[in-house]
Formats: sequence, structure tokens, C-alpha cells
Amino acid sequence: MVRAAVLSAVNAPLQVTEINLPEPGPGQVRIRLAAAGVCHSDLSLSNGTLRQPAPAVLGHEGAGTVTAVGPGVTEVAPGDQVVLNWAPSCGDCHFCGLAEPWLCARSGSAADAPYATLAADATELYPGLGTAAFAEETVVPARAALPLPDGVPLADAALLGCAVLTGWGAVHHSARVRAGESVAVFGVGGVGLATLQAARIAGAGPIVAVDVSSEKEELARAAGATEFVVAGEDTAKRIRKLTGGIGADVAVECVGRADTIRTAWSATRRGGRTTVVGIGGQDQQVTFSALEIFYFGRTLSGCVYGNSDPARDLPVIAEHVRSGALDLSALVTERISLDGIPAAFDAMLAGKGGRALVVF
Repeated sequence: MVRAAVLSAVNAPLQVTEINLPEPGPGQVRIRLAAAGVCHSDLSLSNGTLRQPAPAVLGHEGAGTVTAVGPGVTEVAPGDQVVLNWAPSCGDCHFCGLAEPWLCARSGSAADAPYATLAADATELYPGLGTAAFAEETVVPARAALPLPDGVPLADAALLGCAVLTGWGAVHHSARVRAGESVAVFGVGGVGLATLQAARIAGAGPIVAVDVSSEKEELARAAGATEFVVAGEDTAKRIRKLTGGIGADVAVECVGRADTIRTAWSATRRGGRTTVVGIGGQDQQVTFSALEIFYFGRTLSGCVYGNSDPARDLPVIAEHVRSGALDLSALVTERISLDGIPAAFDAMLAGKGGRALVVF
């Protein structure tokens, strides 16, 4: 049996209990988790903002060691250290054919099939985003287990599975930040901190971090921010002042709120790029006038999983980790147990801290 944090229903509190995991079937692997990050997307799954069949074991940002493989698995073997990929591409759909694996039509299929049962009564459980990382062990499709490059600490490597790939990709793939460009990052949580580091590595400057909490300034500056703005009614005006009066070349929104997206757009210069990473609800409506879309000539784009191809990007990111340019531990503001996840959810709702990391 395995201990796991179980969501019995949407908006229900997580309960740490024992579950039964099957042996891996064809094309599957079993992984002993070393760590799992607590991401805002897990909170969105728990409260119904994002769809997730329940009861479920949430958690999608994780890393661990393969303990068993099912028939036909050749990508990894027992003893291999791996990073979980919550959006593994199928390689066959229309989007994969376009070399856009982050939009794969079948990447979420594993989340819709039960993968384990409650030890108490054999109730079937679904894997959150197909990975179920809020557990001591999990079983996932082999394509969801990415070999961990050498030289990356296993526990901190959990952050590669979501926050870092998303923030890195937002800067390097979606916004395509060039050296010397100014960047404004809205939201200094786990993804925002990774985005700030990616912008610094890209040679951006100035780099403006924006958050509702003044307590985030030290974290933001340690990650690469050269300026810090406490969000308010004049946020866009203040960013324009910090960027020579014209606005940021690039704004990256990591919150997923209509008002923040609107502010990020307004803080971007004419002809600049606004990338939205944050996941908002259907009730979050953003409005623009037809005239301003013409006049400002800005580009507004969504960004799914950093528009990343993990197989391509992980080795590149690992090189920056090994060189010391990218500090994974700087994203972590708290290391907790499974029992600490509800408090980590509360902290996210209150806008506190960076990434909480469940360490097994």
C-alpha cells in the first residue's frame, strides 16, 4: 500500500490515506516519488476551475525513481531517475504532426482512466493530470516519465516538470525574449520565479517583477528581477516609467486573472508581446477595443506548458542548472510532507511564498 493525498470530490478537503497501486501494465512504469511540487493548477483541479474526474490523487509536478516497468517499455528501466511529464505527446495527432507537442490532442487521456483504488473500500481513483504525484508512488504511461539529465538533484528536479518548463518556455519559445529586451513578469509564484530566472538567462533587462505582496520582492530580486512593483491601479504606468516611458518589450502574465492580463497588455509597448501563462476560469473575461488592437500593434498569445517540448528542452535547462545559472532551490520557499498540502493551497490563495515542495 501507498500513502497518498486523495481528493474525494470537487471542493472537498484532501485526505491523506492509503491506496493500492497495481503493477504497471503494458506501456506503463511505476515510480517511487522523491518530491512533488504544489502547483496552482492542482488547486484549480481541486476547486473545479479545471476539469478532473474524482475521486483523484492530484499532483503533476514530480520526480522519482523507476521501480518497475510493464511489458513493452524500453524508454526507461528500474533504477532510472525520471521527471514526470503531465502532458506527454502522442506523436500521431494533427498537432504533433505540426511539431507542436504541447497542444497534443491526446496528452490528457491518462487522467480519464482509473489507475488505483482506495485501500479501505476499493473505490477507484483517477490520476490528477495523468500523473498523481501527491503519493509515495505512482503508475504512469512510459511516455510520461522523462529521463533526468545528469547533475540535477532528484528532489529539486520535480520543479522541472511544470514550473521551470513553463517559465523557461514562456520566455524562450512563446515570447522569444532577446538579449537587452525589457520584460515584466506578473505573479511571483513558482512559475513566475522560473520565468524571472529564464529572462535573466536570456539577457533581458530591465526585468520588472509585479506581485500583490511586497513580501515577494526579495524572492523576485534573487531570481533576477531588477525592479519590483507592488500591483495597484497604476501598475502599467509605473512599468512604462521603468522602461523608458514606452512600456515593456515583453510581459508575461503568470496569474490567470482578467484584470492582470489586461494590465500586462497595457504595460507592453507598441509592437510588444504579451504572453499569458496563468490559467483562469471561464468567468474571467478580458476586453479590448478594436481601435487599441490596431493602434498598439501588440501580440497577445496564450502559452500552454511553455510551448515546450520536454524531450528537447530538459537537456538544455539541465545544462543551466549544472552551470549554476538556473537555481532550482530558489523557487522553493517551503519543504513539506503530504499532510502539508492543504496549508500550501491556503498559502497560494493568500498569495504567499513561491513553490511548496512535498519531499518524501
